[in-house]
Amino acid sequence: MNVVIFAGPTLSASEGARVLDATYLPPAAQGDLYRAALGKPVAIGLIDGYFERVPSVSHKEILWAMKQGVHVFGAASIGALRAAELSAFGMEGVGEIFKSFESGALEDDDEVAVVHADAEDGYRPFSEAMVNLRATLQAAQATGVLGEDTRSTLEFFAKGLFHADRTWPALFQQAQETGLDAAGLDAFRRFVTEHRVDQKRLDAFELLQTLRARLEAGLPPKDTRFAFFHTDAWEHVRQKAEATPSPDPASFRYL
Repeated sequence: MNVVIFAGPTLSASEGARVLDATYLPPAAQGDLYRAALGKPVAIGLIDGYFERVPSVSHKEILWAMKQGVHVFGAASIGALRAAELSAFGMEGVGEIFKSFESGALEDDDEVAVVHADAEDGYRPFSEAMVNLRATLQAAQATGVLGEDTRSTLEFFAKGLFHADRTWPALFQQAQETGLDAAGLDAFRRFVTEHRVDQKRLDAFELLQTLRARLEAGLPPKDTRFAFFHTDAWEHVRQKAEATPSPDPASFRYL
């Protein structure tokens, strides 16, 4: 079956292929999902995507794809954001990050934003996603490494950092400068080294596993009940997508 997965920083194509046989494409920019849907895949999985200097994958192209009978799944990163925003229309979200956005527990795009190198450098991370920081802090509290007050304080510090500057060293430095317990921080530093939680990665694998199970059970064409309107804005996106190739993924930031 023809399946397309947009992934990059969160999950590599080689890792994904061990779970699900699919066409793995780089993170999606605006128009990429529309172009993928033109090939009539059974399903599209949206994990990673561009933002800031490149227009992000649009809601309208996801709606158009579903209107063509294509199932669209989202998780982990911009996929979780778009799935939460479009779940009422039939986009299917997977994983804890999606659930947090759908419930309103998380609202900000910067929760999943990270800075990475380009594909040739293996999407080497320069920052840590806020959702991963939160998940690791919560795991440390659950195991007794951190108390609730310290966990809450560290989470507050992390959220206050600009997304491109969010790293574990930056967080520990700020914690030390504000006088948090040194022994407790050392214990937490060891916890991060050994038990860091990569929630984005976990959710990405869950998307692939969910999609594989759905395909094995039989996945008929997507049935939609919403009306799709061909607005001027949509025509602009569509025409630009058909006229412009996907951008070079070198040195962009990803959601």
